[in-house]
Amino acid sequence: MLKKIRVNQAAKGMYIQKLEGSWMDHNFWRTRLLIEDDATLALLHNCGATEVWIDISQGDDVGEDASPLATPQPPPPPPRPTAAPTDKPQDLRQELKRAELIRERAGAAVRNMFHEARMGSAIDPDAFVPVVNEIVDSVTRHGDALISLSRLKSADEYTYMHSVAVCALMVSLGRNLNLSEEDCRLAGMAGLMHDIGKAGTPLEVLNKPGSLTDEEFQIIRRHPEIGEGMLRESGMTNEKVLDVVRHHHERMSGNGYPDRLPAEKITLLARMGAVTDVYDAITSNRPYKAGWDPAESLAKMASWKGHFDEEVLKAFIKSLGIYPTGSLVRLSSGRLAVVVEQNQARITAPKVKVFFSTNSGTQLRPQLLDLAQPGCTEKILAREPRENWPFENIEELWHDDA
Repeated sequence: MLKKIRVNQAAKGMYIQKLEGSWMDHNFWRTRLLIEDDATLALLHNCGATEVWIDISQGDDVGEDASPLATPQPPPPPPRPTAAPTDKPQDLRQELKRAELIRERAGAAVRNMFHEARMGSAIDPDAFVPVVNEIVDSVTRHGDALISLSRLKSADEYTYMHSVAVCALMVSLGRNLNLSEEDCRLAGMAGLMHDIGKAGTPLEVLNKPGSLTDEEFQIIRRHPEIGEGMLRESGMTNEKVLDVVRHHHERMSGNGYPDRLPAEKITLLARMGAVTDVYDAITSNRPYKAGWDPAESLAKMASWKGHFDEEVLKAFIKSLGIYPTGSLVRLSSGRLAVVVEQNQARITAPKVKVFFSTNSGTQLRPQLLDLAQPGCTEKILAREPRENWPFENIEELWHDDA
């Protein structure tokens, strides 16, 4: 039986079932736990929530001298509608502020999930529903913000932030494929959970800075099966999510792993997982390599025959734009610029920040330029390989402007 009490009524021995309010309004990523020590109790009392539901069948009841606020079961949340067009900010800056907080909180939640999984604790998939909902809502309001920020990850936080990035990319791709609202959220959950099996991979293998031996590579290849097993043991029953966790490394050629599935047996969500997982991996800085340019990455992925579903990859490219945010491009004037925001009406004419002249070989004062504006004579000639230039602040250029 559940009871709602004030947070300051919580005591050791109580089992917390749910915190009232938005996940973004309190600092507890995990909402189902037994209060076993003073430290956890203190964190709960100061978490920012004012009310909490306790389950007296799994823990202590509120004292007789402290009446509960309510005793019925909390009603199931209604389906979350897609944000109306009027809810979408016209300015990228507005959503970036919210997206930065979501990114940090989601990354911390995934980090804790991996830590607890390594310690042998059961994963609570339901605890991540609010995380996924916030990511879905951010992508709905302005797709560029969270997806772009998710690329900003250091090598040592890659494992955790990769999951957040793939979640956002899966949601964006699902919307572009016209999936239902429910399937978009399931795609997001699958993206967030897809690499949980790496919690069962030895850290010395997972974080190895050099090339893996054949034996180490075989260890890494077991993470999809390990992840599926972890989630099933934790009570995850949604087969669509479990399928992505197990099969996001399958290939259309039938040469993927762990099951070498033929193309006709790879589900749509698993095909989406394959595309989004690889894209974020190759564009991210890793302990052993620098990330590739986003536009260059899409071009390379399109050349890998038999790897991806071609229609899914086309939809993915459309969702990001031909020149994704963060891409280095050469303009018709000979100047170099970094893409800072997409123009959905004209995907070949994004907003860019000009910062270098190839004609004079000099840095320019950064200038924001909307290539889709009437009267703009500049256009993108081609993507520019980053390795040809010694620029170290490409990400800061677009991020600082936003």
